[in-house]
This record gives sequence, C-alpha cells and structure tokens, in this order.
Amino acid sequence: MQDTRPLLLESDFPTVQRSTIHTLQVNLGYVCNLSCVHCHVDAGPTRTESMSRETIDQVLQTVAALDIKTLDLTGGAPELNPHFRALVVAARELGVHVIDRCNLTVLMEPGQEDLATFLAQQGVEIVASLPCYEEQNVRAQRGKGVYETSIEALQLLNTLGYGDTLPLNLVYNPTGAALPPPQAALEQDYRRELQARFNIRFTGLFTLTNMPISRFGAVLLARGEYVPYMQLLRDNFSQDNLDTVMCRNLISVDWQGFLFDCDFNQMLDLPLLVSDRRRHLSDLLGPDALAGNAVVTGEHCYGCTAGQGSSCGGALGK
Repeated sequence: MQDTRPLLLESDFPTVQRSTIHTLQVNLGYVCNLSCVHCHVDAGPTRTESMSRETIDQVLQTVAALDIKTLDLTGGAPELNPHFRALVVAARELGVHVIDRCNLTVLMEPGQEDLATFLAQQGVEIVASLPCYEEQNVRAQRGKGVYETSIEALQLLNTLGYGDTLPLNLVYNPTGAALPPPQAALEQDYRRELQARFNIRFTGLFTLTNMPISRFGAVLLARGEYVPYMQLLRDNFSQDNLDTVMCRNLISVDWQGFLFDCDFNQMLDLPLLVSDRRRHLSDLLGPDALAGNAVVTGEHCYGCTAGQGSSCGGALGK
C-alpha cells in the first residue's frame, strides 16, 4: 500500500498552540469487524493491536489526575477491546462524560447482544458512523450488508432512549476526494430520510473531511487524486477554523499509551514531543502540563481547516 506520510511532513501550516486539556481521546486498538475504505487507522478483523489492562488503568489514573471532562473512546471498534466495559464503568464512576465512537454493526455481533443496553445504562454518548442515508453509498465505503445492519442497530438504540433522552450523533464522510457539504443542511436531509424510511431519530450529524492518510491516502495516490485533493484542502483553508481545532484542548492516546496531538498524528506516527522525546500517559502530571506547547502539524492539517472545518465533533464553522 502506498503511503502519503512522506508527502505530509513538510508544511507551511500555521502554528497552533495548545490550551488546557479537557478531552482524552483513547484508541483502544485496531481490531474491528469492518474494513472501511475511508478508515484512517487501517482497522480490520485481522488486526491484533489492543490496549492492555495495565494501560487502561493508566488512562483512568490520568483522567483523575487531569480532571478530564470527556473520555472519547475510539478504535478500530473500541467495544471489541476486552477491557472496554470495565473502562466505561470506572470512568462514569469518576463523573466523566464518555463517548463511544461506534460503527453500529458491532452492536449486532455475536457475543455483543447486550452491548447497546450496557451503553444506555451507563449514559454513554454514541457517535455512530453512517456515511450516508443511501444504501449504495454506505456499501461503497463499508461493504455489503453494513447498511442494513446499521439501520437495525439504530432502531435498537432508539428503543433504549438514544436519539431522545440519550445522545446519538451520526457521522458523515464523503465517498471520495471532496469536501463535505454544509453540515446543517445535510443534517436535515438525514432527519427527513431516516425518519420517513425507518422511523429513526438521532441527536445531531457530524460531517468529517476524509484525511489524506493511511487507507484513504493510499487510494488517493493509486487514483492519481492526491495532488488535486490537497490543493482542494488548501484552496478552502479558513483562518477562522484555527481557533477551534480540536488539538487545542485534546490529547490523543494510542493503544500502547503514547501521546499525540490528534488521532491523525497518531496514525502518521507524529508523536507529541516535549523535551525532544515521546511522551506517555505516565508523563502527564497536571491539567496545564502541556498548555502553551506547539502542536505538531503537517499538510494533513489543512483537512481540519478547509471549508466549514472538520473535527471529531463535526464542522467547526457554520
């Protein structure tokens, strides 16, 4: 597979300074029941990387020490980590808001029949991948049968209160080398179509720009679309988005416990550097320990600042 990493390292992207950390985004491993085309972590059923219980305990220690407000769990399919439920319960006992970045189909996997109920009982926010309300677009990105299973999972979540009293946010990704459409208008389309077809309710829609890294980056190179896509991101750069990029208040943690400025830097192996060495969970001593430090940036950062902007919480601008 071709790698865009060497093309992304040198960049004139503006300097970004970190502020106080309030979110810890933790990648619990690359094990997943799907292999999606747009996946920037190359997750899949054949991956074996999974966070250990020892590192899970360090996550919880860090959450308490830094007074973290939000624990954002991702993967792979984070739910397939054997310590996922213990982590969720312990974090909720600390009063921390927990987000589960769920591919929906994992809720219907053998052995996970009670997973949706568990998430509801713990009051976990679900951020669920549904790259389109049209079946053909979902199949192109995520494979045959994923759309039907996702719809079934959403209907199950609705019966448990998600989309009403519990937060259920959907995630849209473009199917190719294009920017997402305006988030607010697309959300209305999702609401109309999912309600009319399946009586599905959800809280909000997040539009995410596809990052030119890992699996999607390789596709761009193979199709000769890398250069025009990067030019598209640059041409749509918005200075206003710099104030709200997620890396100002978030630390990303890989499955081994090493720290990064964001999930994308993690996949590019661009570690958070302080004193010219990699930092680990064990290095975080206080909420302002990293405040004021410069974020490690590259050409891919134009993906977060193009158009309406893109973050793990959706568009940055209106």
